[in-house]
Amino acid sequence: MVKSCWKPSIEGDSRGCLDGLLWYKDMGQHVYGDFSMAVVQANSLLEDQSQLESGLLSSSSSGPFGTFIGVYDGHGGPEASSFINNNLFCNFKSFVSENQEMSTNVLRKAFLATEDKFLSLVRKQWLVKPQMASVGSCCLTGVICNGLLYIANAGDSRVVLGRSVRGAKEVIAMQLSTEHNASFDAVRDELRSLHPNDPQIVVMKHKVWRVKGLIQISRSIGDAYLKKAEFNKEPLLPKFRLHEPFRKPILSAEPSLLVHKLHPDDQFLIFASDGLWEHLSNQQAVRIVQTSPRNGIARRLVKTALKEAAQKREMRYSDLNKIDRGVRRHFHDDITVIVVFLDPHLINGSSCYNSPMSIKGGGRLASRC
Repeated sequence: MVKSCWKPSIEGDSRGCLDGLLWYKDMGQHVYGDFSMAVVQANSLLEDQSQLESGLLSSSSSGPFGTFIGVYDGHGGPEASSFINNNLFCNFKSFVSENQEMSTNVLRKAFLATEDKFLSLVRKQWLVKPQMASVGSCCLTGVICNGLLYIANAGDSRVVLGRSVRGAKEVIAMQLSTEHNASFDAVRDELRSLHPNDPQIVVMKHKVWRVKGLIQISRSIGDAYLKKAEFNKEPLLPKFRLHEPFRKPILSAEPSLLVHKLHPDDQFLIFASDGLWEHLSNQQAVRIVQTSPRNGIARRLVKTALKEAAQKREMRYSDLNKIDRGVRRHFHDDITVIVVFLDPHLINGSSCYNSPMSIKGGGRLASRC
């Protein structure tokens, strides 16, 4: 079972294409329709990871079947997002098998098991690679199964639904995920209520609200230095060490959970890291998907965001494209987009499960076209 998790048997076309710092899979098929993926790198090492798994959702052969989507926006390095990309779906399948059903609790257990395993890895490498304690990742997942969409999110990636309105031409945008970023009043209020004796739990630094003045997100996988006091000391770099010890975790891996019953008017889902949403509103992104051809739509969304980023810096898109990784981070973040189209006929149970699909965005599977 472990081998199959690390190197899945794939019948679908799992290849993508590479164009400079842009990786893309213009069109593929999942259990309930079509999908499109794209990733553009800005950091010296790609910190965004993503995957789509469609077919059997359990480690046993009895089902259920469906589609799993994951977007993992790393920070401090690629280790946490890569770890999630290699372990979360396997943990998820094990819990589905153990519970013999799909549920939000299964997703929650998968998140927390992945967190525990990553923190164990940090502990093992503490003396030789202490910087692993400062590496973390946002984690957004969606599972489509039996006419329902299950969402679990920790961090500030986002999933937006495009729903058609009968009698109207425009498709409306509905945000389905809850974000955990200190820029939101509700997140700051939550942190203050959880840490009533810490007046510095959220601090405005360089015009941005940050947890302990260090990080914008309040939930993640990893970031051991803000969860376990044993990691907030030497040999961790001084810039990550707090002046006062803490007795309970400052950040959490607990995801926000949602179940959405899919409706015949639900057209598509846009899963994306915050790099996209920095430049496009929910409705802008939905309008682009609605009015554009399906083939290559994720790549179109990424390019539109890059054009917006270039315009904000009063430069041309063609000039931005010439800037190399690392330096690119001054202009935009890594951006991951997965657009998942929903076929109502397949959602309602007439789908065929003969062609499983497993693909990881931006990875070494990419080949030049």
